[in-house]
Amino acid sequence: MKIAVPRGLRTRLVVAFLLVAALSALITAALTFRQARESILKRTQEAAVHDLRLQVDSLAPNLPAKPNSSDLRSFVQQLDRAGGSRRWSTAVARGDGPVIGSTAAVTASLRDAVREGDATVYERVDRSGAPRLLIGMPISYAADGDRSGKSGAPSGIAVYADLSLRTERADISALVTAAWAGAIPALAFAAVPALIAARRVLRPVRQLRTAAEQITTGALDTRLDVQGKDELAELTGTFNSMAAALQRDDAELRRMEANARRFAADVSHELRTPLAAMSAVTDALDEDARSGQLPPDTADAVQLISDETRKLARMVEDLMEISRFDAGAAALHLDDVSLRTLVLKTLQQRAWREPEHVVTELPREDVRVRVDARRIDVVLANLIGNALRHGTAPVTVRARRTGTRAVIEVADRGPGIPDDVLPHVFDRFYKADAARTRSEGSGLGLAIALENVRLHHGTLTAANIPGAGAVFAVTLPIDPGEPGQPAQPPQPEGPEQPDDDSQEEAR
Repeated sequence: MKIAVPRGLRTRLVVAFLLVAALSALITAALTFRQARESILKRTQEAAVHDLRLQVDSLAPNLPAKPNSSDLRSFVQQLDRAGGSRRWSTAVARGDGPVIGSTAAVTASLRDAVREGDATVYERVDRSGAPRLLIGMPISYAADGDRSGKSGAPSGIAVYADLSLRTERADISALVTAAWAGAIPALAFAAVPALIAARRVLRPVRQLRTAAEQITTGALDTRLDVQGKDELAELTGTFNSMAAALQRDDAELRRMEANARRFAADVSHELRTPLAAMSAVTDALDEDARSGQLPPDTADAVQLISDETRKLARMVEDLMEISRFDAGAAALHLDDVSLRTLVLKTLQQRAWREPEHVVTELPREDVRVRVDARRIDVVLANLIGNALRHGTAPVTVRARRTGTRAVIEVADRGPGIPDDVLPHVFDRFYKADAARTRSEGSGLGLAIALENVRLHHGTLTAANIPGAGAVFAVTLPIDPGEPGQPAQPPQPEGPEQPDDDSQEEAR
């Protein structure tokens, strides 16, 4: 059977306090009971021995020098009558001779103990569930020759008495009952200081928990008052130091991040103008190279410069786009669009044909979604372009409605995404192969796709299908409601629309 263990610290403290109180009460009651029991029995024993001694001292001198059985029987009868409230049963025995009187008063061990010594001996026995006290007392000759219980020459005669201890047992039982009756209320009252102590101990812990929760929500200026000089006070002081360090580090990180974002935005903005001029020149040179007006070596050089210029232009556009997301300046222009039309338009603009490049599984009914078509087109172009580049054509594009949400899945037939790369596919500038210092993309394509989906209050996830490649799933609300307003108006520098292939990025 399993024993339920209390989990709350408050409950455990109270239970521990009560267990200590109960154990203390139990030990105290046990020691008190043992001491009281011994005291009661010892007092009864000493009183019985004293009374028996008095009667023996009074009656023994009347015995003849050599008493016969009749004299000893008469002596026993006199002792029995003298017992009074003790109600003892007595017996007399000479040496190893027969016992005269109550044989219940004599046991072999008691008789042996009396024969071996001259002192009064006793033992406690239990008969039929009733406690009894047995006393063995030798009779000695006094110095004047009289027989008495006083010290002198041994006479060989011993007196035995059998007394009931029922009254004493009742007293001891009453003592035990009183001890339990006192321990139970004491244990109940102990719960009060236990609760108070637990509350006092746990108050700083609760305050620390509340403060930690506030810090997790971003309130890094949270501090606690340090009270006392115990371990909890030291813990509170350490917490305050930690919070102060976190606040300093957070402020520094925010400053550095803001500077980095500002730097990227400024550099991208400054590069757009010269890049526009370079692109115009390279486009003109491309036409001359294709028409054969340039020598072959010059045409190859022009083609290389043209390709690199386009890559640089795409990277600048991506940096500006991600800067808008970071600044909260990316705005949504929502419109009711058919989910089927949304996918097909993306394929048509990139000349991705079925079934050579793409296989589509689109809903036949008219599923309408309220989205910014341009931004979703960027997302789909990035995902499908990646699938074609890293998988085997054709890529499967599925779209369906699930409740109040639209789901678009892009699945390739490639080797899938390595397990150590999968958690980082949406990280900015992340490359699966560190040895690849150059790639066709900026390293921001999937990050921009994720931000576009989040802007619609949707989700974008990546996973592997065992034996079937990777799959990216875009989940969008049918109607996202009122989109969040940008933190500041869009920047005036140029259009937001990148080139058709500007968002294609290798995983």
